[in-house]
Amino acid sequence: MPTSPSKTLETFPNPAPDRDYQIHMEIPEFTCLCPKTGQPDFAILTLDYVPDRLCVELKSLKLYIWSFRNEGHFHEAVTNRILDDLVAATQPRFMRLVARFYVRGGIFTHVVAEYRKDGWQPAPRVELAEFPPSSNVRG
Repeated sequence: MPTSPSKTLETFPNPAPDRDYQIHMEIPEFTCLCPKTGQPDFAILTLDYVPDRLCVELKSLKLYIWSFRNEGHFHEAVTNRILDDLVAATQPRFMRLVARFYVRGGIFTHVVAEYRKDGWQPAPRVELAEFPPSSNVRG
């Protein structure tokens, strides 16, 4: 059955809604068109989020990302639109989208957009002591 681009983002219930945990996704094949020239723009998208009650379903995310391929967008606008759409679909505790656009006219563009649910604070980071490699242990 052939698939086609779609603006629909599907979700599924978070399997661990009582825990803060990070979901990390790398999307290396994002494309859209330059709204000025019509030439293709290519980017690597990095999505990090802490889900609340819902997670984004991967196939729908793939088809959603594909839906921008023939549309003209400025880098800043498309990054913020994708973040807004993902936040609307999943209502996460935290979400960050980094869009690293390939060079165009000698300039690389990186756009970082974030969302934080009102009142949500991340737990303090735990730093564990590093142990020496076993080859350095004398016994």
